Amino acid sequence: MSDRPEPPAITPPDTAPQGITPGSEGLLELALTELRERRTELLGEISQLETRREQIRQEIAGSFAGQSDAIARRLKGFQEYLVGALQDLAAAAEQMELVVQPLVVQPSPLDQMPPGAVGGDAGDATMAPAAAGLFSDDADLVRERLGQFGGQPDFYADPWKLRRTLEPSAAARLEDWFLCQGGRGAQASGGSRSRNALAAAAAIAILGELYGERFQTLVLASQPERLGEWRRGLQDCLGLSRDDFGPASGIVLFERPDALIERADRLEERGELPFIVIDAAEQVIEIPILQFPLWLAFAAGPGEIDAEADLY
Repeated sequence: MSDRPEPPAITPPDTAPQGITPGSEGLLELALTELRERRTELLGEISQLETRREQIRQEIAGSFAGQSDAIARRLKGFQEYLVGALQDLAAAAEQMELVVQPLVVQPSPLDQMPPGAVGGDAGDATMAPAAAGLFSDDADLVRERLGQFGGQPDFYADPWKLRRTLEPSAAARLEDWFLCQGGRGAQASGGSRSRNALAAAAAIAILGELYGERFQTLVLASQPERLGEWRRGLQDCLGLSRDDFGPASGIVLFERPDALIERADRLEERGELPFIVIDAAEQVIEIPILQFPLWLAFAAGPGEIDAEADLY
């Protein structure tokens, strides 16, 4: 038997890659699986968020449409309410007992005859109409103011005072209107709307001195352009502003006579005095206007009517 030592036993090489033990392969596979599951979950959450975003967009669109529909329904309901209210008002008006009234429905306290005028003979009674007594006690003041208006214009006068010079012919017509017609009647037009506005402004200035704030001027002209000329003319002659024109102010402008008549009735019910000014282009005067104690209508001449027709 040989005494040489036996060669060492050769161990077979490990088949696993360097740095990875056989036990770590399972852990790596498990980590990859978890990552894949997490990725799948994230994708699912992203999909849900996108779906929710689309739903929110649809809800916003639907909500705006719903609000619009609700507003439309409310407007429709309000319209039906107004129609019903107007129908009820028309029915109530039809049920009112309307009695044909005479030309003068109720004599105004300002139209009463002076105490000494009662009991005279027939000749004295026909000397002047009863309405002429309206300014009989103020004749001196009227003549004095008309004389002052013919002097130099006062451009810095207080509002509601005449700031322009009144022509003698216009002063004569106003004196006749005040003292002979008693503040109720027609006078010849001055030839233009600006001159008529100046005459009306002089009348307003005198009435304002006589009655203070107890009267309101109502101007009737059936065209907006004509009313605009009246507003500018009165504003310039009386030193007024836009705030002085309106239902709650001193001068109200009307295109329709029925609205003017309604306003005048309300003023009388409150104990106030309406002063009605009728534009020269109005060729027809409604009969109810003639019942009021103060109205001034300008009568246009043939040439003025033709010129007005050419303009409008």
